Amino acid sequence: MTNQDHLPDPAPDVPEAEYDEVVDLVEFRFTNLDPTRREFVKVLGAGLLIAAAAGSSRGQAQRGGRRAGRQGASTIEARLHIGQDGTITVMTGKVECGQGARAELTQAAAEELHVGPGKVRLIMADTALVPDDGGTFGSRSTPSTVPAIRQGCASARELLASTAARRWGVEPKSVSVLDGRAIDPDSNRTFSYGDLASDEDAIRAFGVAASPDVELTPVDSWKVLGTQIPRPNARDLVTGSHAYPSDITRPGMLFGKVLRRPSYGARLLSVDLESAKEFGDVLAVRDGDFVGVVAPSRYLAGEALEAITDSAEWEAVPHPSSDELFDYLRRQARGGVPGNPFADEVARASKTLRRTYHVPYVQHAPMEPRAAVAEWDGGQVTVWTATQNPFAVRGEVARAFGLADEKVRVIIPDFGGGFGGKHSGECAVEAARLARAAGKPVRLVWTREEEFTWAQFRPAGVIQAEASLDAQGRLTSWYFVNINSGGNEIQTPYQAGKNRGVFVPSEPPLRHGSYRALATTANTFGRECFMDELAEAADLDPLRFRLDHLEPGRLRDVLEAAARRFDWDGRSKRKEPNIGIGLACGLDKGSFVAACVEVELAPDKRSFEVKHVCQAYECGKIVNPGNLLNQVKGAILMGLGPALHEEARFQGGKILNASFGRYRVPRFEDVPELDIHLIDRPDLPSVGAGETPLIAIAPAIANALYSVDGRRSNAMPIRLPELV
Repeated sequence: MTNQDHLPDPAPDVPEAEYDEVVDLVEFRFTNLDPTRREFVKVLGAGLLIAAAAGSSRGQAQRGGRRAGRQGASTIEARLHIGQDGTITVMTGKVECGQGARAELTQAAAEELHVGPGKVRLIMADTALVPDDGGTFGSRSTPSTVPAIRQGCASARELLASTAARRWGVEPKSVSVLDGRAIDPDSNRTFSYGDLASDEDAIRAFGVAASPDVELTPVDSWKVLGTQIPRPNARDLVTGSHAYPSDITRPGMLFGKVLRRPSYGARLLSVDLESAKEFGDVLAVRDGDFVGVVAPSRYLAGEALEAITDSAEWEAVPHPSSDELFDYLRRQARGGVPGNPFADEVARASKTLRRTYHVPYVQHAPMEPRAAVAEWDGGQVTVWTATQNPFAVRGEVARAFGLADEKVRVIIPDFGGGFGGKHSGECAVEAARLARAAGKPVRLVWTREEEFTWAQFRPAGVIQAEASLDAQGRLTSWYFVNINSGGNEIQTPYQAGKNRGVFVPSEPPLRHGSYRALATTANTFGRECFMDELAEAADLDPLRFRLDHLEPGRLRDVLEAAARRFDWDGRSKRKEPNIGIGLACGLDKGSFVAACVEVELAPDKRSFEVKHVCQAYECGKIVNPGNLLNQVKGAILMGLGPALHEEARFQGGKILNASFGRYRVPRFEDVPELDIHLIDRPDLPSVGAGETPLIAIAPAIANALYSVDGRRSNAMPIRLPELV
């Protein structure tokens, strides 16, 4: 069930996406696309302009698909441009939303071009200029886009060497490339990338595909990759000169606002657009269920929207509350929840355990809410916006207006946070609709309340776990069910005689979608809390119990590293008043994490504080150690939010805590002492690190709290049960 405030027709099927990419799209079907720019200019001087039309039909033709063809850069010139002055420009469809991709991808290009990173200019996420590298999600930039950029740039480097060798009449293998120049060691002649750009044969060669067999720089020869470099545009960020999407300004730009439903699922019966007349130069537009206003200032647009809002009549529909959320998800489970297939094993086991865990809806809460500026030029539109999926958003805009993809340009400036929450393009489409009506550029910035209410949530979930032990404390069966929040890493990494993980979709009451580590967070929370209880049932130390059920490998390595650095054996023997310790481990997206946590229980036993976190993390060969450290720290702090405070509260179809004042994200006072141990594996490929470091913190906190308090909280956020 999609609960956005203008969805006239059900959204089309969304193809299966990579990794945990989940998108609950708002599909727009606009029918009244007049007036033109000229018509608006004629009317603007007179004040109000109103455009209205009936909703679109269900059978209206759909154009395009969810994703543009995932082709990437098919030729060298699609990835790389070299100017005759030697300027090197590299293109990528990835976005920078605070995770450090701009630095890492610049490093990848510089490494293979054999130049310093300062010589590389990176153009990101402009659909008119760059290849489609897929969305920035699923921790795919490092394992997928870094190699693609390296391949294209290494091909250019080889072309530089071979062109120089051809001109000099020497063997290509005798030519080396250093600091952007091919060098003949015998004559000391040089040939630069700028010279290459003037060679007709080389120019033609740039139009062919990059060689898949090109020799990449081996890890032990890296000079730029594997080092710490600052973000290339760091100065712009800290001085405030960088223009985020919400800062974009265009000549003659106006400001927009959109009418939202008063509650989820409410249906618009009527609205009086004439009520906006008193505000002068205001445009009010209705197209099906879409209603918005445009004005010369954001304030005036807000005033006009308030007047329209007061005139609107709605029909409310029943909607469950957050207090009944988990029972609701169970009842709405598609096909019901299957029973344990290992019931016979459970019946003859020495010990058995059953537990249920709850994970609520949480918001992404980026510092920068959704924002877009749209500008039309005839039958073409350009949108500046914040999304992690630029080519897919181009498709959304194209479908909404019945355009071919090439008539839509989406530009993504570096923006203020996504965390999996900015995959879709509803704000871009809304801004484009208002700009089409206005005949001028329009900026639309969602309010914080809109962001908390209408942006997608991390899915809520119910997790049911059941396991059995033999007399020696070994797992003989394991059955793990996730209802609604997802199937990522639902299979246990621990050895068990019989084991199965099952994901059961439900009919969610809120619009949900991707989130940093998505369902892996919920499944790791349930699994690792359950493992601690099983360790207690087996009368074993939690670390020992896990190691007894882990084969040698990367997960065991990070667990042992974290425990050793934390001094788990020593701390677990010490019994300090009101101090508890806990641990958890997990894997996702090809990387591995383990966390050990110390908590302090208040003397009155009614509150607690996370004092210390020791985390070991391994993601293959480290590409940029400074950026990786920031990623891990940021993930831990983001994981603290849902672990300690964050949950969306709703009743009567309304979000009750749609502001930072009522929705409690981590604050400075919540930050514990952090001891991060990064494990570098030059023998393994590099993988993404934006998500996995988040997953172990919540269960480690829950387990630490139980060790000192003896009361278990099997839900996030973790709260102490009421004292009897």
